[in-house]
Amino acid sequence: MAQLRVARSAVVDAPASLIFDIIASPARHAEFDGSGTVQEAAEGPERLGPDARFGMDMRMGVGYRMGNRVVEFEEGRLIAWRHVGAHRWRWELEPLGDAATRVTETFDYSTVPAPMAFAYQMLGIPSRNARSIEASLLRLKDLAEKEHTDG
Repeated sequence: MAQLRVARSAVVDAPASLIFDIIASPARHAEFDGSGTVQEAAEGPERLGPDARFGMDMRMGVGYRMGNRVVEFEEGRLIAWRHVGAHRWRWELEPLGDAATRVTETFDYSTVPAPMAFAYQMLGIPSRNARSIEASLLRLKDLAEKEHTDG
């Protein structure tokens, strides 16, 4: 079976701390979501931390709410949350000096049961997620670089 992760990276001309603050704020997720499915934060903390739980109002044809739990967290460097389907969205930040950061977003479905992983492959979800990740990284880059410049 194919690799069960989809990841893309971009270099953002902004410090990792600023980028992490944007990602760690559920209220801001719709601003940089490249899939068009994230609508707004529905419940949870203003800023995510270890084991934080938060809900997002989503839309993919019809509206629904997705519950999430932070499962990996390293302040300023790494945050990942798990959906009900057991897959994870992971954001890794690698500082490249004082004002540049390599940001990697990963859709990891290696933890889902084999039949579900197979279904993801058959439905083309990994390639769809790759396009969404690329769009998210571009939106995050624009947002963070503008905030860094306007600072």
